[in-house]
Amino acid sequence: MKSPEAMASGRGVISLRFNQDQGCFSCCMDSGLRIYNVDPLVEKAHFDTELMGSVAHCEMLHRTNLLAIVAGGSRPKFAENTVLVYDDVAKKFVLEFTFTAPVKAVRLRRDKIVVALSHQIHVFSFPSPAHRLFTIETRENSLGLCEVSPIVTAERHLLVFPGHKLGSVQLVDLANTEAGISSAPVTINAHQSELACLAVNQSGTLVATASSKGTLIRVWDTAKKLQIVELRRGSDPATLYCINFSRDSEFLCCSSDKGTIHIFALKDTRLNRRSTFSKMGLLGKYVESQWALANFTVPPECACICAFGSKSTVIAICLDGTFHKYVFKADGNCNREAFDVYLDVCDDDEY
Repeated sequence: MKSPEAMASGRGVISLRFNQDQGCFSCCMDSGLRIYNVDPLVEKAHFDTELMGSVAHCEMLHRTNLLAIVAGGSRPKFAENTVLVYDDVAKKFVLEFTFTAPVKAVRLRRDKIVVALSHQIHVFSFPSPAHRLFTIETRENSLGLCEVSPIVTAERHLLVFPGHKLGSVQLVDLANTEAGISSAPVTINAHQSELACLAVNQSGTLVATASSKGTLIRVWDTAKKLQIVELRRGSDPATLYCINFSRDSEFLCCSSDKGTIHIFALKDTRLNRRSTFSKMGLLGKYVESQWALANFTVPPECACICAFGSKSTVIAICLDGTFHKYVFKADGNCNREAFDVYLDVCDDDEY
């Protein structure tokens, strides 16, 4: 989820983010940090302000004991230009990375940590020893857009972030990096306006991009650098908060400030809807893109992150503290299967 300052809501939730397999999520709050399991919805860890202060960003390392945090919010205990790695087994902070500018985002792999500033991306070996491998200068990146493919044994070890040209995305192969040296980034000219959201699939073979306009999502083959499909979220501009691939890359979901989660088919794109005008040729390129196979809206239409669960389910986790689970079918039918208030799952008095 991007731009936590713009999405701060009641109950003190600053930002939300899934872990790499989308089976857990972190909840950064003015009152500290909480970690949840998605299915079943269970609070797994609870860190108060005495330990962490208010937290703006958190990146889990799969389901391990390591968490990377960046302070923020109304009661920060640490500086906003520092990434701290907390070991929940040792019950202490074990690594610290300090920069010359505020940290906009942090991403973890089992072998690397990536930190995004407003004009730089820093890549370090991780967790031990933690050495700087290289730094890349970027265009203005106030949202801290950057993603990495999560699986170390995957076909491609990919880092993606905004390119220097407006609307472009850069791809760096993390498998071919040595200290101080990186392979030359490959640039894809994805959109005509600023990037607003990025996603990488599990294997690093696909990248999804959306611009600040928020009407289209484009999916790219990272090896061929070619567009595979263009997906239309809607015709009205929107701010996209989250894009996620399913684990098998057969589907893609996205959420926006409209409060609607859209689900698209990637493997069998015939399942996606087409405009009723497409056969008439009246609207030109407008009808060439594909519309969502299914969608649902979360009340009260607030900002949320979304990801795929098991057996054709999509999870939406909202800044207002609510948890939504929907089941979708190939015919576009979409029904709510579960609802909860994750902030109430565990009583604060128990800690």
